[in-house]
Amino acid sequence: MAKKRKKQEDKIAKVNKLQEYKNGRKWFWWEGNVLVFNILGKPSSKVTKIGKPLRNQLRISVASAPINGKATDYLVKFLAGEFGVKVKDIEVVFGRMNVNKQLKVTNPKKLPSVFK
Repeated sequence: MAKKRKKQEDKIAKVNKLQEYKNGRKWFWWEGNVLVFNILGKPSSKVTKIGKPLRNQLRISVASAPINGKATDYLVKFLAGEFGVKVKDIEVVFGRMNVNKQLKVTNPKKLPSVFK
């Protein structure tokens, strides 16, 4: 009886993983009035722009070289304009010197279309 239940649970878990894959993974969420999201950065691009989600990250291209965190600083300034907030309202949770980042935006006044 326990083996049969275990098989059913495994089957349900596989279906849930498949649905998660098809629907796209969760790359942003809200913690009260704070928007939290994961980024896959692309420094030294020709244009700074917000791309499309890729698995559990949002792709963002930045027209700044990745030297001593300058690309991250440039990214934060760009996103402050996109969200209608001040630079101090955006926190880099992790990834300041990495292409994989997590950011928190407190009280965003507007949302880019990819978040809707």
